[in-house]
Amino acid sequence: MQRVIPITSPLFVPETSLKACGAPEMLFAHQQPLAMEIGCGIGDFITALAAQTPQWNFLAVDIYNQGCIKTCRRLTEAALENVRVLRMEARALLTSYFDEASIAAFYINCPDPWPKKRHHYRRLVNAEFLRIARYFLVHGGEMFFCTDFESYADEVEQLPQMPGLEFLGRTAATPAEYPHSKYMRRFLEKGLPIHFFHYRKSDDGARYERPQLAPGFRRPRTRTEETSCG
Repeated sequence: MQRVIPITSPLFVPETSLKACGAPEMLFAHQQPLAMEIGCGIGDFITALAAQTPQWNFLAVDIYNQGCIKTCRRLTEAALENVRVLRMEARALLTSYFDEASIAAFYINCPDPWPKKRHHYRRLVNAEFLRIARYFLVHGGEMFFCTDFESYADEVEQLPQMPGLEFLGRTAATPAEYPHSKYMRRFLEKGLPIHFFHYRKSDDGARYERPQLAPGFRRPRTRTEETSCG
């Protein structure tokens, strides 16, 4: 079994500390709109985005220990204080610790495409996840998703339209101001297209049931280290 290296960065928040804080926004010294990157990788995207958006706070979420370590390192090198890093499964994180309408934006860049057909059910972005995003986004909040995998993009585009979550379109390129992750740069350098999706939560006056994880949902086991709030 691979050894899990303890994460000692003050920017890293183990689940025990998240529980102690009582509310995710209390992880930050300044109360600002809160956005989340799901699958932060080695931190290239979130570091660039947080630097160009200092008026927001960000959570960088990943299930991989090494990715969290590298993300913390990049954020420290950039002297950014408006990001915290969590090693958790994002759906479990949201349904366990967040209130309705508490996230200003979701960013999901090149998640695992699970290319084998028998594994497609493992793909993150599906109808169930769109319901989760709709519930936790603030009114007018946005979700950005991109993938280099055409069949994944086609599958997402064919999902039924969902009341309260407006699908604003699919393009073959990201907006000019949108930072690039490591994988996005790799695909673009090879001349491969990036399929970019944009959603916005609309205020349709409806109240939606709080999402619940499906029976049998398995959370990755993690090792946690202590840190403090604020």
